[in-house]
Amino acid sequence: MAKILVIDDDPDLVEAISTLLESRGFETVSAENGQQGFEKAKKELPDLILLDVMMATKTEGFDIARNLHDDSATKGIPVVMVTGIRRDMNLPFRFEPDPTWLPVKAVIEKPIKPEALLKIVEDNIKK
Repeated sequence: MAKILVIDDDPDLVEAISTLLESRGFETVSAENGQQGFEKAKKELPDLILLDVMMATKTEGFDIARNLHDDSATKGIPVVMVTGIRRDMNLPFRFEPDPTWLPVKAVIEKPIKPEALLKIVEDNIKK
């Protein structure tokens, strides 16, 4: 089955996502920050990356998404942004995928409903 890299600094969320995905037959690996996630993506070459925004900095996930997109080893790996930044910062707008500023396949807001996460994973997994 497909391998999914979960990049998030919240160990409880990583465990919950990993448990859910593994119960559906996916293999999961994780990283607790953007740089570690970037290196793990190049080493593991997962079929999909779930990427948090706010980790060491409030914009770390945005930067890592662009780094993944610009790196020849990882640019073909679909990235789904998983974020609570809109709620945490009381932003009046949503983030949308953009080919240069936010090169991801989709953005899903925290808190995440399990069925919504599974659908977005299945819709965006690298075949």
